[in-house]
Amino acid sequence: MKKKVVLAFSGGLDTSFCLMYLTREKDCEVHTVLADTGGFTEGERCNIEQRAYDLGAKSHSTLSIAEEYYDKSIKYMIYGNILRNGTYPISVSSERIFQAMAVVNYARLISADAIAHGSTGAGNDQVRFDLTFEVLAPGMEIITPTRDMNLSREYEIDYLKKHGYSANFKKMAYSINKGLWGTSIGGRETLQSDKTLPNEAYPSQMNGSPNSSQDLSIYFLKGEVAGVNGVPYHDKISAIRVIEELGAKWAIGRDMHVGDTIIGIKGRVGFEAAAALLIINAHKLLEKHTLTKWQLYWKGQIAEWYGMFLHEAQYLDPVMRNMETFLESSQQNVTGKVIIQLRPYNFNLVGVQSENDLMKSDFGVYGEEQKAWTADDVKGFTKILSNNLKIYHHVHNRKK
Repeated sequence: MKKKVVLAFSGGLDTSFCLMYLTREKDCEVHTVLADTGGFTEGERCNIEQRAYDLGAKSHSTLSIAEEYYDKSIKYMIYGNILRNGTYPISVSSERIFQAMAVVNYARLISADAIAHGSTGAGNDQVRFDLTFEVLAPGMEIITPTRDMNLSREYEIDYLKKHGYSANFKKMAYSINKGLWGTSIGGRETLQSDKTLPNEAYPSQMNGSPNSSQDLSIYFLKGEVAGVNGVPYHDKISAIRVIEELGAKWAIGRDMHVGDTIIGIKGRVGFEAAAALLIINAHKLLEKHTLTKWQLYWKGQIAEWYGMFLHEAQYLDPVMRNMETFLESSQQNVTGKVIIQLRPYNFNLVGVQSENDLMKSDFGVYGEEQKAWTADDVKGFTKILSNNLKIYHHVHNRKK
């Protein structure tokens, strides 16, 4: 009796190899699952399904998990303005956990003997998949041909060609992972420190006029996107997609992330995430106007840890729920509109409009005039404020 295996399948090179290898060399009955976090079009989902059957899948299922991904992850990454190392919006990093959870549920549904994924042995994704499988499906076998055989992309391409599989192997030279919150791109250039990705490696191409710009407004309601360019959106996923389309037109959101991996080596990856960067930066500006000094400080501390734990596969730790409660509670006054100017490959935050803007008070106008205190009040305040420094310098000057 053949071993029944559920393979997390994206249709990329690694998972395509795994599917053919498991069916041909290991005589497994492979059921492929695409856990779509919102990055694929209907046409792309159909193409992936056809590819799965062409490569030998017994069955293929597409699981749409974009809403769960938004509600349980993206929302909190917006609340926290989370960018790893100040650069990367933790798109693929966070997606993998939710994809792994969906795959586990499907494997249980069809009573699979094993779960498989195509992660390599030198990246973060292997830990994210394995850890989630170990916690939620203890005892179920985990199969990882690409990792166990320590394969190169060239070997996988040659194997598929040798067994008659036809595809755009030039495009497959790049590892592209698409999701609602961004697209990561890996290739030979990202394996080196002194190279960058060619323009054609990015899924979206700039088609705005080089010398022009476009205005974009994002309306936030308690920290969540609720309107784009004056159009209200109850569906947050649709709003994100609209912003992504507008930003991608200007090739906004491209960058290269370098960071420390879970396994201890340095990793480098290119990414394209127009919506994530526009939303996070707009949200951060709105918070500067609507939150207090200490709200901003402590929220930043919590968000730093939340982003790190999310990146390092700790989503299932209950402390994440505690941090989410804090982040959500901080958003009660984060309501208003942020105006942004889009330009080729870049954007400029113009300003905000909010009834909760703490700049709009009757206490004073910064750098211009005070309304709630006198000059003598400031003199006395400053004198008391300086006491600790006066004491320190007085004591240590006596030693000289």
